[in-house]
Amino acid sequence: MTDYTGLRALFINTSLQKRTEDSHTRLLLEASAALMAKQGVAVEHLHMLDYQVPPGVYPDMTEHGWARDDWPALWQKVAAANILVVGTPIWLGEESSVCRVLIERLYAMSGELNDAGQSVFYGKVGGTVVTGNEDGVKHCAMAVGFALNHLGYSIPPQADCGWIGEAGPGPSYGDRLESGERAGFDNDFTQRNTTIMTWNLMHMAWLLRDGLPSTGNDRRAWDAGARFDFENPEYRR
Repeated sequence: MTDYTGLRALFINTSLQKRTEDSHTRLLLEASAALMAKQGVAVEHLHMLDYQVPPGVYPDMTEHGWARDDWPALWQKVAAANILVVGTPIWLGEESSVCRVLIERLYAMSGELNDAGQSVFYGKVGGTVVTGNEDGVKHCAMAVGFALNHLGYSIPPQADCGWIGEAGPGPSYGDRLESGERAGFDNDFTQRNTTIMTWNLMHMAWLLRDGLPSTGNDRRAWDAGARFDFENPEYRR
């Protein structure tokens, strides 16, 4: 067994619920987090609505008219994590508005570089957890996964999981049913995908614990003139 001690994982819940204890998405995030913690990963949860994080694409929105912005402090937690798992509910087939704010603020840091001159997100891995009462798990995971990958996160195979009940009004993930059971807890599809996602996140984070090679992706070298000359015939042979 690989020793995952030393890896850090940050689970960010972008539920629309003001209180974290009222969030159904939190329950599925906790299932993944518990598995990581059992393998020695240091796990931390953040509930976005516990903080004042305004929308925007700048590192500190107090410099752009907002009275308060907790993002700079939260960013320190994101930057320290090897693994980022974004949890979102589904509304009208899309990820939550809070999730979009998170993605915007992550994008605000895209100009930051690591010691190798790469995107500060290089060497980190990302995954997505989705819950709801309507179709859209794969669509939401696609949007979040692409955003994370575009910023520089590495996305392992099958890096998403989710649960949806019957279409329309009905129990949400973890709701107590008349039988006394919890909705979704016995769903094989959800359990399997959550397990596979969690292990793959740990596997890839362990493989990338020393980062990615910097050949060809060092932005500082590019800015210094180390560019591929696409018009040079020598490169076309």
